[in-house]
Amino acid sequence: MNLRQKVTEDMKSAMRAGDVKRRDALRLLQAALKQKEVDERVELDDAAVVAVIEKMLKQRRDSIAQYEAAGRQDLADIEKFEVEILQVYMPDALSDAELNTIIDEVITSIGGDGSPKIGEVMALIKPKVAGRADMGKVSQLIKIKITG
Repeated sequence: MNLRQKVTEDMKSAMRAGDVKRRDALRLLQAALKQKEVDERVELDDAAVVAVIEKMLKQRRDSIAQYEAAGRQDLADIEKFEVEILQVYMPDALSDAELNTIIDEVITSIGGDGSPKIGEVMALIKPKVAGRADMGKVSQLIKIKITG
C-alpha cells in the first residue's frame, strides 16, 4: 500500500469511528494531494506525497507561531493537532549524527578549490534528506561547516 492509499484508508477509518477532527485533518491532506495531481496531471508517488505533506507541515508551523503571537491559542491548538496527524505520514527523521555525516560527505564530494557554496551543497543534500530533516536546520549546519 502506498502512502496515498494509506491516507485514504486512515480517513475512512476515522469516518467510521466518528473522529471528526482526524477526518477533517485527513480531508485537508487529501484535498492538497488531489490538487497537486490535477495541477501536474500525474499520479503522485510516495516522494511527491511526502513533499506535499512537508509543505503543509511548514504552513502549519508558521500558522502556529502567528496564532500564538496574536493570542489565539484556540486556533493554534487546531493547527498543532493537524501537525500531529500529518507527522504520522512522514519518514523517520534523521539524527544529528546522520545529518552531519551526510553533509560532510557532500562537502567532501564537491571538494575542489576553496570552500563550496552553500547553494551547491543544499542542492545535493536536499534529495537525500527530503522529508527527514528540517531544511532550515540543514542550512544552518552547512553554513557552520563551510564558514567554520
